[in-house]
Order: sequence, then C-alpha cells, then structure tokens
Amino acid sequence: MTVLLNKVALITGGSSGIGLATAKRFVAEGAYVFIAGRRQVELDSAVAEIGHNVTGVQVDISDLADINRLYEVVAAQKGKVDIIFANAAFVESMLVIEATPEHFDQTFNTNARGTYFTVQKALPFMNDGGSIILVASAGKNKGFPTRSTYSGTKAALRSFVRTWTTELKDRRIRFNVISPGPVQTPMLDGQFPSEEAAGQSKKHLASIIPLGRLGRPEEVAAAALFLASDESSYITGIDLPVDGGLTAV
Repeated sequence: MTVLLNKVALITGGSSGIGLATAKRFVAEGAYVFIAGRRQVELDSAVAEIGHNVTGVQVDISDLADINRLYEVVAAQKGKVDIIFANAAFVESMLVIEATPEHFDQTFNTNARGTYFTVQKALPFMNDGGSIILVASAGKNKGFPTRSTYSGTKAALRSFVRTWTTELKDRRIRFNVISPGPVQTPMLDGQFPSEEAAGQSKKHLASIIPLGRLGRPEEVAAAALFLASDESSYITGIDLPVDGGLTAV
C-alpha cells in the first residue's frame, strides 16, 4: 500500500524510537519525510537506516531559531508539507519536592512551548487539508510519581489540539493526539540508573497493562499512519490512546 503517496511529512524527534519507526512507515507508504532531532550522529544513522526519501535536520525545538531554520529547509526542498508528527520530547523523573526551576523550564520549553511553536511555524507551509498529530502520553491521565512536569506538558498538548481543531477548521487541517503508554524505546531505557532497575520497572509496568506487555514503536507508528492518511478523513480533535488498555480500565 502507498496511502501517503506524494505526501510530505515532518517528524520531530525522528532519529530513534517512535519517531524513527513512524518515519520508516511513512516512507514505506510513499511519503517524503523530514526528520528532526538534536543529535547529528543519531540523525545520520536514522537517515542511512531509512535509506531514501528522507532528509535529516539537526534541531532543538526549544530554540525558536532552530524551528525557523527547519522550515527553511522544508520550504527550499519541497515547498509545502502535508503531515506534521510532533514527537520530540524531554523527560526527567523528578519528585515535586526535589524539582528545580531548571528542570521545570527544560521540560516545558521542549514539550509544551517547543511543540506549540513547531505547529505555529508550520502553518504557513502547511497544505490545506493536512494532518497534524501531537504525541502526548498515557501518563497525562494517571498520577505516576515523579512525572508531574512531564505529564503536565502532555496534558497541555491535549488542550492545544482541542483549540486548534476549531481555529483551523476553515483550512480543513485535522489535529489529533496520540497518547502512547510505556513503549520499548531508548528514551524509556534512559530513564533508569541501571539495566537491572530498567528491567524491574518494565516488569512492573507490564503487570499493570491489560495486554501484559510494553508497546513497540511500530505499533504507535501504525496509529500515526492512520491519523496521517485519508483513512481517518472524518476524525479530528481526538486523543487516541495506544497503551495496551492502561488508561481504559
């Protein structure tokens, strides 16, 4: 199938995990994809892994100048974009009693502010009738300790989508949220101090998920493909959980 044939997509946080899996799926379905990420080495590796119909751009979305430069590259190479998959995020586990202003600012500047302006600055380059998908988290609907800042930013994304769905309705741009549960990615592994701690935590997470396991990046990519394509042409403003049932029961 090529349900994204001749479409142009932008994926932030596209060099690993969910972003990379989604980039691969979009290219396989006929799209040209721009992937944005902070680390050039990982970007180069992702571009090589995808192999064709892809451009990597080094970007920190907490820096508005970087976002401007990203769209300059998109405009120079393709002119317009049809799909935005806003996936870039920062996570740092921190109890509220221990949180610093620096922790708060870094989390909100990337996840909330960075995503907000990634979308705002895309709009002049966005084809009418396009699809914009924000990646939130199942955790925004739970009360997991150490996640107050991270979950707060993800709740903000859900609110953004509600408003933008009505603000941009005349351009027929569809806005939706995907909220993954725990997914086996490098970002997840990076949250633990040791391999042993990671294993114990992931075992616990699997035990509270009705499907009994962590998700795979490719499963989130499949949901992203649905929301990016015309298969979801009458769907906008939703929050789609991809979490093995974690928040449904």
